[in-house]
Amino acid sequence: MIEADCRCFEKIKENSPDIVFNIAEGLFGLSREAQIPAILDMLNIPYTGSDALTLTITLDKSRAKEILSYYKIPNAPFQIFNNLGEINSFSLNFPVIIKPVAEGSGKGILSSSVVHDMHNLKNGIDRILSEYNQPALVEEFLEGREFTVAVLGNGNEAVVLPIIEIDFTTLPKDFTPIYSYEAKWILDTKENQLDIFSCPAKIDNKLEKNIASIALNTYHTLRCRDWSRIDMRIDRNNIPNIIEINPLPGILPDPKENSCYPKAARVAGMDYNKMINEVLNSARKRYSI
Repeated sequence: MIEADCRCFEKIKENSPDIVFNIAEGLFGLSREAQIPAILDMLNIPYTGSDALTLTITLDKSRAKEILSYYKIPNAPFQIFNNLGEINSFSLNFPVIIKPVAEGSGKGILSSSVVHDMHNLKNGIDRILSEYNQPALVEEFLEGREFTVAVLGNGNEAVVLPIIEIDFTTLPKDFTPIYSYEAKWILDTKENQLDIFSCPAKIDNKLEKNIASIALNTYHTLRCRDWSRIDMRIDRNNIPNIIEINPLPGILPDPKENSCYPKAARVAGMDYNKMINEVLNSARKRYSI
């Protein structure tokens, strides 16, 4: 194990590993997840997962959405707000959801992040700008079902693991039906698990194929490697829309800690060690090691 801190360059160089299993999310800045892959590329050391460019693009939700939109991969209409003065250009349809542009793990996304009027929109944007010191991403809110899709492998060998649905009926009645920070880290604990996930998702064959197709298209379009977890929500036309791409998916090993990628892997017949080795072997094959 090597901590991905400011001293890691010399440690990696000194150890000179054959391959690195990268789970580092970086320290500072909007490109933080790219820091370790960039170091490894410079040292010519192979590693699992996506490269620095893909990790930077996918952490910045607006850049990822611009690429998805160019390739006509469905995602919600959106705007970026760098300051409160830009609110005069607001042109989306309410309700909308307000997020930090480059955070993960539910950070900044609260039950109150879905708003229905200009007053709460202004307050929500102001909260993101002041608390996170980064632009606010505002998207038209998709009110349909939500799914998360684990993808494993590369090229034509990439596969979708059993699809997970997030069941918001398990949340308290006064909570907005989103997988918010409160839902992820306050309501759902190891000691008091929310029964919020259904895997495999109870969906018909047509929707399952559509979700899998859009997930793989997104995975390849953004040049993800070895593995990723892709979050989707259904729009009013019953079309799955991309809401986030996670090339460094959470992989808490304890089944009591509701970590989605390991959950999908277990349903696919993989224990934790086999899942890790499948990711590692995907990278080994890609590097011809």
